[in-house]
Amino acid sequence: MKIKAITIILGLMCTLGFAQKITVSGNVLEAETNQKLEYATIVLKPTDKSSVTGGITNAKGNFEFEIKKGTYHVSVEYISYVTKDLGTRTFSKNTNLGTITLTESAVSLDEIELIAEKSTVEIRLDKKIYNVGKDMTVKGGNAMDVLDNVPSVTVDVEGAVSLRGNDNVRILINGKPSNFSAAEALRQLPADAIKKVEVVTSPSARYDAEGTAGIINIILRKGKAQGLNGSLSGNIKNPTGYGISSNFNWRYKKINVFNTIGFSDGKTPGNAFFENDYVNNTVLAFSKEDRNYDRNRKNFNTRLGMTYSLTDKSSVTGSVSYTNSNRFTDTGIKLNLQDQSLSNIGYSTRNELEDRLDVGIEYNLNFTQKFKGSGHKLTLDYKFETSDDDEFSKIVGEEFSPNPNIALQEKTHALEDNKNYLVQTDYVLPIGENAQFEAGFKLTNRDQETDFALFEEQITGEFIKDTNVSNIFKFKDQTTAFYTQYGNKFGKFSALFGLRLEMSDIEITSQGVDNPKKYSKWFPTLNLAYEIGKGEDITLGYNRRIRRPHAYFLNPFLSRASETNVFQGNPDLNPAYSNGVDLGYLKKWAKVTFNTSLYYNYTTDVFQFIRENTGSQTSAGVPIIRMIPRNIASEDRFGWEFSLDYKALKWLKLNSSFNFYNVAKNGNNIVPNSENNSWNTRFTSRVKLPLKIDWQTTVNYRGPSENYQSNIKGLAHIDLAFSKDLFNENATLSLNVSDLLNSRKRRSTTIIDNLSTTYSEFQWRERVVRLNFTYRFNQKKRRARRSKKSIRFSDDG
Repeated sequence: MKIKAITIILGLMCTLGFAQKITVSGNVLEAETNQKLEYATIVLKPTDKSSVTGGITNAKGNFEFEIKKGTYHVSVEYISYVTKDLGTRTFSKNTNLGTITLTESAVSLDEIELIAEKSTVEIRLDKKIYNVGKDMTVKGGNAMDVLDNVPSVTVDVEGAVSLRGNDNVRILINGKPSNFSAAEALRQLPADAIKKVEVVTSPSARYDAEGTAGIINIILRKGKAQGLNGSLSGNIKNPTGYGISSNFNWRYKKINVFNTIGFSDGKTPGNAFFENDYVNNTVLAFSKEDRNYDRNRKNFNTRLGMTYSLTDKSSVTGSVSYTNSNRFTDTGIKLNLQDQSLSNIGYSTRNELEDRLDVGIEYNLNFTQKFKGSGHKLTLDYKFETSDDDEFSKIVGEEFSPNPNIALQEKTHALEDNKNYLVQTDYVLPIGENAQFEAGFKLTNRDQETDFALFEEQITGEFIKDTNVSNIFKFKDQTTAFYTQYGNKFGKFSALFGLRLEMSDIEITSQGVDNPKKYSKWFPTLNLAYEIGKGEDITLGYNRRIRRPHAYFLNPFLSRASETNVFQGNPDLNPAYSNGVDLGYLKKWAKVTFNTSLYYNYTTDVFQFIRENTGSQTSAGVPIIRMIPRNIASEDRFGWEFSLDYKALKWLKLNSSFNFYNVAKNGNNIVPNSENNSWNTRFTSRVKLPLKIDWQTTVNYRGPSENYQSNIKGLAHIDLAFSKDLFNENATLSLNVSDLLNSRKRRSTTIIDNLSTTYSEFQWRERVVRLNFTYRFNQKKRRARRSKKSIRFSDDG
């Protein structure tokens, strides 16, 4: 009995000894560049054939995990890199495996499109990353279609981009300002040229302070695999249109050449309806206006670039981008006028024929020098862009009643010339294992000249220039910035402190009169993070940001949107300043990723468009309304958002996001106080059907909103897509429908005191059905290699 008891005790001691856990740590780098590899997988296979264990690297390439004492076969894996075999090792105490370097696989050509197999949304502590490759609903579309599917981002019917309901968002291309920031230019950029979109809601001092809502950074594709590889895409759509695009990459030893080309030609019909109820007008009581937009767009764009590795640690990258957009729009307007008894007192038609040619070219040059030690580097950037926007329009009107006649024509000509350049340098110095210092300088210069002329037809048939409206407007803006920031990690706690100084020098010249503006401001930033546990983090961010009025807001001369609506800029506009706080929480489970944020912004000198009565009328007695931007108030904006990814089944993935916000404006002598609650939500499902067909459905809803003049109704729309891989996954055929129910219309009611109440409906683009075919050469869409026994710790693969 005593011997048996001793045997049991010894057995328990052995069991406890073997069950005792130890720590395995180290870090993983890319062999050629010493770049830190995030999400590299360390696999430990026990020699006793028990359960496989291991860990995964963090953003700094480091890993640390616990295992039971024992003997394991150790290997390190990373997608498109050669698996490193570290052999069989016995672990009896805490062990640091040191620095492990991986080299790119010679057959990585087959895996260059692995982005298409990642989760559509990646959640990081400081930003959200949206991978375009997986979203079928944007195939054959443009950058605007891509942004309309990004969490936290909404795009209204006119193409205005908002982040968390705030339209003052900074849009970057590859981390730099670009002429693609305008809505129309974003429609020229094909979706296939976009690799991913980063949404930064609490930017650090490294980023420009422009954009009180935050930053959207569009990353374009550029391959890294050896040899020649690429893809060709073509699409046809209804309403009538087609598009073709290509993406090529060639890499040999020290040279990497990349090129994207896109061309599209198609119609984009739209419509609008306005119903006006006038007060204090004894003759005119009601007017109804119908508009139809017949648009034809021809867009061509290309980007050619090359990276040359001077040494193992230094490289030069140069690229040239060219865009050419020819847009023709026929806007047909029908106007009915009624008196107090609802009897028709006037009917007229009006056609505006607009022909617009927009040509732009952009040069980029980058030098990168890496030093000894991971992450230690210096970058120098230079960018120059120039564009010409030549717009000619002719307005023809005809009055049928009460006095039938053909109205005299109007012609306008606007020529806009832009020249912008950027010089930037950034220095990054890691300090020890967990700290990092950064500093940088940036100089941007924008030079814009707009020559606008209005010509009115005389009874003799001659056209005379209206000097009261015609003008030359010059706008120059030079901003100089310096920044520094320091980050450190203390166990599970991380902190990043930053400070940015921006000095702006603005010159506005109109009719020979200069109106200079200068201002310098400091912009502090703070980002904190705490790792609660595995896959669970909490973050806190603070930033101060600015919204500068651009040239369109400042030009004081009238431009005609229609006979009854004019726009006028305001050269006295002041910039708006915002202080924002963002509290975030992230939690990952095996099949679910949950991310939520509470945010608050306080903004001073908010400016928005105000509709005012000019006191003038058309020949038919219709009041002429002026729209002008003004600094109207300070603003408190509070909101809560969340996103949820759920891998319900092997064949079903669900994603949803929700954003609620409250906006309270403290008015001045121009507008009264106002408060508005609104919300938006998005739901996406991805289903794998038989015959390996993928089916994606996206439902969007934007809740009702209001300001002191307008009430905007809620808006819902559904996008649908089907996709199938062909030819051994070298090609993909997809069918997608944007706005399935043709319901994407803005419906609003606007009240102008002592003048009118206007109900309107506006649909910029009607339903689009698009069939897209993509063929990849040397870019086979291979799935990541996954052993059934191996453990994966991240949805990112």
